[in-house]
Amino acid sequence: MPLRTESECPEGNPEGLKLLRDSLKKVQISTNSPTDASHVFVVFGASGDLARKKIYPTLWALYRDSLVPKGTQIFGYARSKLSVSQLREKCVGTVKAKEGEEDLLEQFWASNHYVAGSYDTQRDFELLNQEMVAAERGHANRLFYLALPPSVFKPVTSMLKAACMSPTGWTRVIVEKPFGKDSASSTDLSDHLKKLFSEEQLYRIDHYLGKEMVQNLISLRFGNMIFGPTWNRDSIASVTITFKEPFGTQGRGGYFDEFGIIRDVMQNHLLQILCLAAMEKPVTTSPDDIRDEKVKVLKAIPSLSLSSCVLGQYCGDPDSEDPDARLGYLEDPTVPEGSSCPTFAAAVLKINNERWDGVPFMLKCGKALNERKAEVRIQYKDVPGDIFNGGTVRNELVIRVQPNESVYVKVMTKTPGMSFNLQETELDLTYKSRYRDARLPEAYERLILDVFVGSQMHFVRSDELAEAWRIFTPLLHTIEKDKPEPIKYKYGSRGPAEADTLAMQNNFNYTGRYKWTAPAHSPKK
Repeated sequence: MPLRTESECPEGNPEGLKLLRDSLKKVQISTNSPTDASHVFVVFGASGDLARKKIYPTLWALYRDSLVPKGTQIFGYARSKLSVSQLREKCVGTVKAKEGEEDLLEQFWASNHYVAGSYDTQRDFELLNQEMVAAERGHANRLFYLALPPSVFKPVTSMLKAACMSPTGWTRVIVEKPFGKDSASSTDLSDHLKKLFSEEQLYRIDHYLGKEMVQNLISLRFGNMIFGPTWNRDSIASVTITFKEPFGTQGRGGYFDEFGIIRDVMQNHLLQILCLAAMEKPVTTSPDDIRDEKVKVLKAIPSLSLSSCVLGQYCGDPDSEDPDARLGYLEDPTVPEGSSCPTFAAAVLKINNERWDGVPFMLKCGKALNERKAEVRIQYKDVPGDIFNGGTVRNELVIRVQPNESVYVKVMTKTPGMSFNLQETELDLTYKSRYRDARLPEAYERLILDVFVGSQMHFVRSDELAEAWRIFTPLLHTIEKDKPEPIKYKYGSRGPAEADTLAMQNNFNYTGRYKWTAPAHSPKK
């Protein structure tokens, strides 16, 4: 994958770009593509929210930093009849040039094309193919991004296969979640895709797998002797994986109500993080070796039942100054009246294998909570033979995924003075402190680069997907059938108190004593 040279990229931050370029060389998958191959990136659903908010800003960032192959042509495809200038106008709030980047932005939009067409008519896809052929030269590689609702996945992929495959180079297809709503629908979609494409051509994207600290779990676990010997049931009391958003559905409750927080976050993002935290050491760091180990972990997890969960739904805070916070989930006009859809869920999973037998893994996620946070919190067991009169608290290893990516270990130290008074402190790696001048790539940037170089390490394989749905489908069907009333919690709170009780019952001790102090040159957490 040839890149533009450093001199062709006026964007600053040389350390960050050097880190990215060096890492790209190491993950490049061997292909038969010549160095002068042309590349086409097609965005299906180009007029939609996902394309406007995520895909086009990501493509602009990669183009600006010379990280995509030189000469890459971008095609938008959707039912809306638009021109490139109209598409650019839709993206004016998300695709922005800093001072000095104006010419680059013009070049970026000059490399864009737009084709309007339906999602189930082969003739429209043949016209798209003609436009691509006109923009290509020689050996041509094609990458298709399905930024589309699941209802059109089947017709679009069928038409793509019939009319738009590259005749000379590779073809790769990125599929956005949700990958079905349960085991049956997921299997149906997987069977359909298998008939059209090989597993090597499919990239099922879960953007959480593109986050720096999620990927860092593998390095942390298997590159440090200090953690390996204690990463098991003998030393660890519990593992908590948390995802918190400080806002509600923001007028999109109708869409959210179809899926709920379990399908939206827990069954995919949090379960993928669990796999990386719990899997055995892979034979190599190759994508399939890593994904093989993730599948083994999933196979060792029994399916979830309602008795292992706490479900919540936010209600408005009438005293808040924020008008959004005064509205509860059921007051979103797009939400069906009387909906029992959970906006918060906590679930305890068990892993029936030698390493983790008896260690609870708690997944927690919710909307309209008190902060934005995603983290893995590994709490160690109490120190045996306490000689400090109850002054010790459990050690914790915390991997902060967002915001302010960091790894820190909570340890006990003596306070200054004459006595053995103990205090919690930390061994801290805050990324913005250690890598102060480096720009960490956004998750979508990292994952789209992965597809260009052919690395499937951070994408979900079909057998992973099947096991994930096996774990969650019985719970989801129970919720849909019995419609249990979710526990109400106030907008801006920590969520239902029952979730704290569930954590306590599953060997997580919360003391409230720890006060984190930001290191020099680090933003406050």
